[in-house]
Amino acid sequence: MKTGLVLEGGALRTIFSSGVCDALLDKELPLPDYTVGVSAGIAYGVSYLSRQSRRNLKLVTTYANDRRYMGWRNMADRKNRSYFGLKFAYETIPNQLLPFDYDTFEAYPGTVEAVVTNLNTGKAEYLPVPRRDAHNLLLQATCAIPLMFPIIELDGQPYLDGGCADAIPWRRCFEVGCDRVVVILTWERDYRKESDGSLRMIQRLFRKYPNFVETMRTRYERYNADREELFDLEAQGKVLVIAPEDTLGCSRTEKDLEILRALWQSGYFAGTRRAGEIQSFWTNE
Repeated sequence: MKTGLVLEGGALRTIFSSGVCDALLDKELPLPDYTVGVSAGIAYGVSYLSRQSRRNLKLVTTYANDRRYMGWRNMADRKNRSYFGLKFAYETIPNQLLPFDYDTFEAYPGTVEAVVTNLNTGKAEYLPVPRRDAHNLLLQATCAIPLMFPIIELDGQPYLDGGCADAIPWRRCFEVGCDRVVVILTWERDYRKESDGSLRMIQRLFRKYPNFVETMRTRYERYNADREELFDLEAQGKVLVIAPEDTLGCSRTEKDLEILRALWQSGYFAGTRRAGEIQSFWTNE
């Protein structure tokens, strides 16, 4: 039996998932055999795999209002061109200010992948997360929200946020042989994505990537259909889904620390409540 964990993205709203994962660490549940995440889902998720409980909570509550971490001033920096301070967020914090435990992450015996969207093909790719990368370039690519990040190149290919092509990669879990899959969402169960209001700007700025533009045009339809199919699988007992009851209006660039703490706590309570169920599900007891 192979266990899998899927982590949806959502930038700072993903602190809900961190709360769930922190509860599973506190309950000493075994880590899954395979972990796949999108955007902040996996950028935060690696702290779960390195067994650093509450690291993400400390990160967002310490730096959410730090202009070096995020803010429009970063967009004006020609060396950055991102709402988030790339060097600060992906190098300075994990390597100096809030050290990431590379040793424990490297010792994780399972497989961990991040989803990215290839601009040339418009398709999702699932790339192994390097166990030691002081620049965290793949994590930058999976988090690269269109219009808020620059294009990130990996091996000569242009990439942006994995959520553009596959926001909830539960199918990938089954493709790699998982038969016990837990999915952590970052929107309420009744959420429905609507057409992207920035589509016209995306069509103009990314016109040299027509496949990517088409992916963005159909994104909301695919996302809603994926969720419906996921909930059907849950009803059949094939997956276990955890979703916030209320995201408290938390935005992906949330700066209100009380909202961030409350959403983490909501995730922690959800993880605590369902820890026994997850353990039984993963162990097939």
